[in-house]
Amino acid sequence: MADAVVKPEPEKKSWADLEEEEEAKAKAEAEAEAAAAAAAAAPSSSSSATEPAVDAQAKQIEALSLSVPEDDGGQQGPPLLDDSDDSQIQAVTSGGTVYESATTFEDLKLTPELLKGLHDEMGFTRPSKIQAITLPMILTPPYKDLVAQAHNGSGKTTCFVLGMLSRVDPNRKIPQAICICPTRELAQQNKSVLMRMGKFTGITCACAIPPAQKDYMPISRMPAITDQVVIGTSGTLMKWITNKKLATREIKILVFDEADHMLAEDGFRSDSERIMRDIQRSAGGCQVLLFSATFNERVKDFVTKVIKDGNQIFVKKEDLTLEKVKQYKVRVPDEAAKIEVIRDKIFEFGQKVGQVIIFVRTKISTKNVHNALTKEDYVCSSIQGSLDQSEREKVIQEFKDGYTKVLISTDVLARGFDQAQVNLVINYDMPIKYNTRDEPDYEVYLHRIGRAGRFGRKGAVFNLLCGDTDDNVMTKIENYFQHKVPEVPNWKSEENFETALKDAGLLE
Repeated sequence: MADAVVKPEPEKKSWADLEEEEEAKAKAEAEAEAAAAAAAAAPSSSSSATEPAVDAQAKQIEALSLSVPEDDGGQQGPPLLDDSDDSQIQAVTSGGTVYESATTFEDLKLTPELLKGLHDEMGFTRPSKIQAITLPMILTPPYKDLVAQAHNGSGKTTCFVLGMLSRVDPNRKIPQAICICPTRELAQQNKSVLMRMGKFTGITCACAIPPAQKDYMPISRMPAITDQVVIGTSGTLMKWITNKKLATREIKILVFDEADHMLAEDGFRSDSERIMRDIQRSAGGCQVLLFSATFNERVKDFVTKVIKDGNQIFVKKEDLTLEKVKQYKVRVPDEAAKIEVIRDKIFEFGQKVGQVIIFVRTKISTKNVHNALTKEDYVCSSIQGSLDQSEREKVIQEFKDGYTKVLISTDVLARGFDQAQVNLVINYDMPIKYNTRDEPDYEVYLHRIGRAGRFGRKGAVFNLLCGDTDDNVMTKIENYFQHKVPEVPNWKSEENFETALKDAGLLE
């Protein structure tokens, strides 16, 4: 994804609004008192003399289990780190290491240069929930592997970017960290975040993505990579490694962003496994971090087999749909009615509140929706996988810079696209698994709705349903996430859509 040009306002990057901060603060104080009382009343557990002392403070993650409990027929599983309504994070640690959650970035003992990047360049004030829990696991010796799942917009990118920046030596001009991404856009976006966060460290980053045609250079003529961090797609990374342009002998940390997509049977699993094996042979292994908003059961099983002695964090499936994003279903009689709903109902009010992404299934649909809306004088951008890289980057940058308020896209942008001003998502076509008629792609649906309401902001999603197939898909999605999606009663009613946007908190 193309890098954002405009430096964000600090307040736009806080992980909760003021009301939530006050609520969280009050809750933390109450938990601190309860933890202190419990510590005073109960004998402390034994630990090795070499382990850090366990402080009876709220900041310590006392709820972490030290082993993966066996399935005991429905009995209570690993304890939840947090009992709040908005997110329940299930964590299991391996070994005897004691981790303390980070209430501030200063708790992580980061370098002054990194702290300056976090506060001054990124505008961050405090860690998000997932950061507070996972960063100590990433940054505390013996640097165990981690499988981590977090909501879209929760700050997981900062977790692994900060992990990479903290582990590499800027004085050594050799690759020490690799991040593998499913798309070139996500790789570019992650590089942008890393360069901003690490602005004052002197650390450099190479982006391993297929080059645009005008920039093509035979790999044999490429110089060896000397950047400390390399972020890219698995195919290009594997080519660089195979052709001895990317040395892996000093790799300390390997990150999989959107790990479910990377390791799925029909994804990038082969290249990813080869990269892991190469690092194992040349460097003797490294810390492996697998991050994603979704992990289906098959991928969970795979990663828990690969990572034998690592830490795990998962969010309960029914909690995955973002609470701040209001979802709606709209039944329409035909394709023409979908355009009418978008043009005359959603845009009538939605244009007043922010940017919009319309997700379609095919290149043809992208073109048809774009033509239908531009005929009505709406300024739209559109993107799909067959566009040349430079064209894709130009479209994305124009949208990120605010030149267009409507972006029509296939699922090339469903994952990892960060644009704070997007608070409306329209599913023109429902996400279907490849070569099926009505089997939903649940992970893609979740990633799509995650484009609205980034970083804890409010947002709305409209699912346009046309016919029995779409109805069946929507029902399966509701059952899977155990979440009933309310219906807009009448697709012709402006009042119904205005009410829906008000309920989503997007209109007064």
